[in-house]
Amino acid sequence: MATTTDSADSSNGVVIGSDSSDYAEIVVVRHGETTWNCDGRLQGHLDAELNEFGIQQALEVADRLSKETKVSAVYASDLKRAFETAQKIAKSCGGLEVVQDKDLRERHLGDLQGLVLQEAAKTKPEAYEAFVSGKRDQEIPGGGESLDQVSERCTSALQKIAQNHKGI
Repeated sequence: MATTTDSADSSNGVVIGSDSSDYAEIVVVRHGETTWNCDGRLQGHLDAELNEFGIQQALEVADRLSKETKVSAVYASDLKRAFETAQKIAKSCGGLEVVQDKDLRERHLGDLQGLVLQEAAKTKPEAYEAFVSGKRDQEIPGGGESLDQVSERCTSALQKIAQNHKGI
């Protein structure tokens, strides 16, 4: 999820260059905790809701961001955990609408999605080895993304957001 703020008024952001209308400040926030996080279950693109602690985390970050320079937009992936977190932020920052963008999703983990990491090594060894290989171009069997693919997807999404909000 990403929020954009007016860089010209930012008290704790760094604006490089003399014309702040050329920039957008983007704050990236990870979603709150889910039950699957607690279980060590790999979520990827599967849809899990926030647990009680995750809701509290979302409320705390929302309160923190409400004290920042005016937030002009809130973006989130279309997955429940990110959207729920973003809704809390948007509400506390003046009742903004959350813009959903599936390109802000986490890495697709292919055959590993929904598995607990420890069981994945045994039940899906090829996918597990791809996941832990550390190779940036290694896709995960079952439709999973490589690190390069998720990086390109998310970077492109953030660049579009920045372009849409520079100087706002």
